[in-house]
Amino acid sequence: MLFVDLAQASATVSGTSSRLAKVREIADCLRAADPDEVALVVFYLAGELRQRRTGVGYAALRDLPAPSETASLGVSEVDQAFEEISRVAGPGSQARRRQLLSDIWARATAPEQRFLAGLIGGELRQGALDGVMVDAVIKASALPAADVRRAIMVAGAIAPVASAAVAAANDATPTDSGTGTDSGTGTDSGTGSDSGTGSDSGTADGASDAKTGATVRATARVGASVLDQFRLAVGRPLRPMLASPAPDMAAALAKIDGPAALEWKLDGVRVQVHREGDSVRIFTRTLDEVTGRLPEIVEAVRALPSGAIVLDGEVIALDDADRPRPFQVTASRVGSRTDVAKLREAVPVRAFFFDVLHHDGRDLLGEPGTERWAVLERVLPSHLRVPRIVTSHLDAATTFFSDTCERGHEGVVVKALTAPYDAGRRGAAWIKVKPRHTLDLVVLAVEWGHGRRTGLLSNLHLGARDPRTGEFVMLGKTFKGLTDELLRWQTERLLALESHRDRWTVYVRPELVVEIAFDGVQTSSRYAGGMALRFARVLRYRDDKTATEADTVETVRAIHAGSGP
Repeated sequence: MLFVDLAQASATVSGTSSRLAKVREIADCLRAADPDEVALVVFYLAGELRQRRTGVGYAALRDLPAPSETASLGVSEVDQAFEEISRVAGPGSQARRRQLLSDIWARATAPEQRFLAGLIGGELRQGALDGVMVDAVIKASALPAADVRRAIMVAGAIAPVASAAVAAANDATPTDSGTGTDSGTGTDSGTGSDSGTGSDSGTADGASDAKTGATVRATARVGASVLDQFRLAVGRPLRPMLASPAPDMAAALAKIDGPAALEWKLDGVRVQVHREGDSVRIFTRTLDEVTGRLPEIVEAVRALPSGAIVLDGEVIALDDADRPRPFQVTASRVGSRTDVAKLREAVPVRAFFFDVLHHDGRDLLGEPGTERWAVLERVLPSHLRVPRIVTSHLDAATTFFSDTCERGHEGVVVKALTAPYDAGRRGAAWIKVKPRHTLDLVVLAVEWGHGRRTGLLSNLHLGARDPRTGEFVMLGKTFKGLTDELLRWQTERLLALESHRDRWTVYVRPELVVEIAFDGVQTSSRYAGGMALRFARVLRYRDDKTATEADTVETVRAIHAGSGP
């Protein structure tokens, strides 16, 4: 399949707000793809590269070759190029990655280059989210929706199920010569052909209906067999169930019918732990295996009185007062492959489990939350279970929330007691409530956008005021939360504040104040202030505030130290 076909499909999907149109366009691409490229179509039209880490960022997109006039790139060739780029390491790796990117870029047409830039920069906001992609797989395969959704749930990813389902549909489609319906139709059968259309029409319609029915039955038969391979298996991770946000506790409780469970929301690393006999394997929420990095968690799960179990929870590093250490500390511990024994001593982590998906031969995905928690209580000691209460009263819920936050945790998750474990989905059964941090910061500079944001100023450089010097301390960048309307407005406004520029960045007078929401402040050596915002996103611009009224760097340091608002 040519890569330009995907670039054009992406533009079509991006250009429509109709969910049905998006599904139809993606399904057409899935059917048109070569069998070994279906998974790549899923990745690319979802706006992702198969290789999550390539070492290529915005800076690498500068000074690349002009577009090719002819389309020659295949989908697999693009994947192979990024696979090679992702494997480059050692001295000279930056230059080598740039050369490989330049080689593939020179063969790309203008639409392909825009598509590639969006994939690299993560700015493809085309609406091909999981729900749309799943519907497209269902449409392309013609398999029962429930069967496809179940397979994706237990597979932990859409791509492998899409490959199997679309291949099954193609294998099951009967050929004209093999159905037995076409050979007995039309003029060959005798008298009806010259005297009128009625006989021919009815015979043809009957043949068509028979052929369609045969196709549907064959597809269902083959598809059911193919999708049966996707079952919950101990040792093979599932995509985790996710929580939807709510602005406050009252709103969260209002979404739950009846009493709800409230649990600590920990700012750690999500893990799924599989044990079968003495074998224990640990996976992150992105399904990467980290077993060898967390020996204390392996030991704790191996000591449980279970032969087979699949647990969902978080690991987190706590200080001597049992308060959470900064997220970076936990993430660095889980991410490190070297000196594990030394790291274990310096940065021990604890597991807090809040769900069980399988226990001693019994799959629990479809069981209500009350039953899954009852299994956890029977199997796990209290120190391995996340603290929780069950209540329908706002006062009790608010007290629990406040206590959780005072202990330094991220917030709470409110859970419907009767809900099954909906792997890979963000529904209304789990609702997260966090005390939202916001800061009024000053825009120091802004970078030109790529892909669909080409020609617009997109990536904001954010700074907090230092009252001692009158200067601004940079805290990071963000292009999140910007609507198309806001992008156009800020481009015009920031160009009016321009002081100077280079090829990719416009530096502005520090006058424009923007309200930024963020999840926390982490230590960072990238910026002079030694701090950076986590998951920063634009809420709104504050034309009612001057730069002297922006938040100070002391406020940010207080949040970083855990004593801020």
